[in-house]
Amino acid sequence: MTTPTTSEPRVKLRLHPLVPRLLRVVDVQTLAPAMRRIVLSGDDLAQPFPFEPLAASDHVKVVFPEIESGEIHLPTVADDRLVMPEGRPRPIFRDYTVRSYDAAARRLTLDFVLHDHGVAGRWAQNAALGDPLGVLGPRGSHLYPADFENYLIAGDETALPAMARWIEELPSGARAEVFISIAHQIERIALADRPGINVTYLDRLAHGPAVLMETVQKFVRPEGDLFVWVAGEAAAIKPIRRHVRDVLEIPAEHVDIDGYWKQGIAGLDHHEQDDDD
Repeated sequence: MTTPTTSEPRVKLRLHPLVPRLLRVVDVQTLAPAMRRIVLSGDDLAQPFPFEPLAASDHVKVVFPEIESGEIHLPTVADDRLVMPEGRPRPIFRDYTVRSYDAAARRLTLDFVLHDHGVAGRWAQNAALGDPLGVLGPRGSHLYPADFENYLIAGDETALPAMARWIEELPSGARAEVFISIAHQIERIALADRPGINVTYLDRLAHGPAVLMETVQKFVRPEGDLFVWVAGEAAAIKPIRRHVRDVLEIPAEHVDIDGYWKQGIAGLDHHEQDDDD
C-alpha cells in the first residue's frame, strides 16, 4: 500500500444531482428483533442512482407518508434546491444510510432500527409490500480512502448499515477493527467474514451503556497508518472523538466521527458541527 500524506484531504466529496423519487416496498426482511430491512423499487430508479464504492456513509432523505392523509407529497427541485409542496404540511424527513443498491434490478435497500417512539421506526414496523416511500438523494458521497493499512470502525445500531458496507468494501489486504454496540446479543446480524477484519459486538445490557467508549479507549494503535470512522448517538461519541484526537493523536484528516442521532431530538441535522469540548 502507498503511504498516505497529511497534506491532502483524505475524504473526497462528490456531489450528485438532487433527485426526488417515489418508490414502493418490494421486500421486507427481519434481520434482528430491532432491525428490519426494507427493499424499494420503482420507475423513478430508471434515472441513475449514485452508489459509490467505499462511500459507506452515503444516505438518502426518506419522505414518510403524511400522518393524517397517509399520502406522500414529494418536494420538487428548482435551481438545485428543494421546493416544498404548496398547501401541504412540510414533509417528514429522516436520513438513512444506503445499505446497498442493485442498478440492474433497480432495488434500493435501507435498514431500519425499529422503535415505537418515532415516525421512521413505526413506519418500518408496519411496512408491507406495495407501500410507498419517498426518497431524496443521495446529495453527495464522501469517498473514503482505500490506501490505509489500518482502519478503526465503531458505532451503534444506527451505524450498522454503514459499518456493514465498510466491512464489505474495504480493499483486500486492509486490516480493520470493527466495534459494534448493540442493546443485547440477540440484536447481532450476520456480516461479511473477511480476512484481516475483526468484528466485535458489544452488548450494552451486559457491559453498560458506555461499552463502546470503553472499548475504543482500550484499543491499541497498530503500527502503520490508521483511519478512524465512528458514528452513533451524538453525546456518546464525544469522548471517543476526544480520545482519538488527544490520546491516539490521529490527524483530523484521517478521522470521520459523526453524531447520527441525539437523545431527545427528532430529525437531528447531523451535518451541523458539534462542539465536543
